[in-house]
Amino acid sequence: MVLPGGVDDPAAPSGGNVYDRRVCDELVRLGRPVHEIVAPGGWPRPGPAAREHLAGALAALPAGAPVLLDGLVACGVPELLEPHAGRLRLAVLVHLPLADETGLTGREAADLDARERAVLHAAGLTVATSGWAARRLADHHGLPAGRVHAVPPGTDAAPLAPATADGTRLLCLASVTPRKGQDVLVQALASIADLPWTCECAGPLGRDLGYVARLRRLIERRGLGGRVLLTGPRPRTRLGRADLLVLPSRAETFGMAVTEALARGVPAVASEVGGVPEALGDGPPGLLVPPGDDRALAAALRRWLTEPGLRAALRTAARARRAALPTWADAARRLDAVVDLLPEGAR
Repeated sequence: MVLPGGVDDPAAPSGGNVYDRRVCDELVRLGRPVHEIVAPGGWPRPGPAAREHLAGALAALPAGAPVLLDGLVACGVPELLEPHAGRLRLAVLVHLPLADETGLTGREAADLDARERAVLHAAGLTVATSGWAARRLADHHGLPAGRVHAVPPGTDAAPLAPATADGTRLLCLASVTPRKGQDVLVQALASIADLPWTCECAGPLGRDLGYVARLRRLIERRGLGGRVLLTGPRPRTRLGRADLLVLPSRAETFGMAVTEALARGVPAVASEVGGVPEALGDGPPGLLVPPGDDRALAAALRRWLTEPGLRAALRTAARARRAALPTWADAARRLDAVVDLLPEGAR
């Protein structure tokens, strides 16, 4: 499997990195040999050294070898993947379509989108992390039927989080980037400053320093210093100290933080975007709001904080959903079966 550099960096615990690491480990436990190729570099726009490293690693693989590549590495460099499409059995794991990242110019998004399309057409199979993402990739890139498969993330069994009566401990577990929408959350929280709550935003801070600086200024300007805390990366076990997960993302292919919260019986208020409803599941054990809508988010949070009956119902639904969540071993078995579908020739 070809992984981006930093996949095991504790300072960068992204959902994609967690997914890659866990499925690699579980595939080995299932008895499938996994050879990891770590590709350092500024993906999806690598420099010359990173390009040379990846090209050499692919060239060294034996003909007919099944190769699963993280889409962050693969999807921006069709010129490096296409020469191997007929020699290697290539599959690409897309955590997030490249053009869906925020902060891109129109030209940059179009270029990355075209590159991703070329890579996915060259590959034998595409793996997406939700049914929604699989359908979108197939439709958007015109991929043939049967070439895109959904393998949602798994979860780890976890103890129930001890809930407080008033539900005031809010947690946003996500990298601090525009796509994750912490600015929308701060605006929403300012609208309910009359209520008791604290909100921890736990996630890497170094990916967009300009956004982090603007977010800090927004927190101070809205008088929320000491109530909204940017704490940097924290263990996923932080969910055990939360009453409610808040995920105000502008784009998500799945929303792994949602299922990780549900594994602890913690409900969620999240954007109704991408695969998030799929992650939340039936019940539902949470509330969905339009992405980017701070007023709708504020209204949902106000309901959570002021309606004891709603809190009780969502907690009951979260505990019910907890019992049905797939494990990482389940995810690895699904991925193992998909890899077995790789054709001998990618075209």
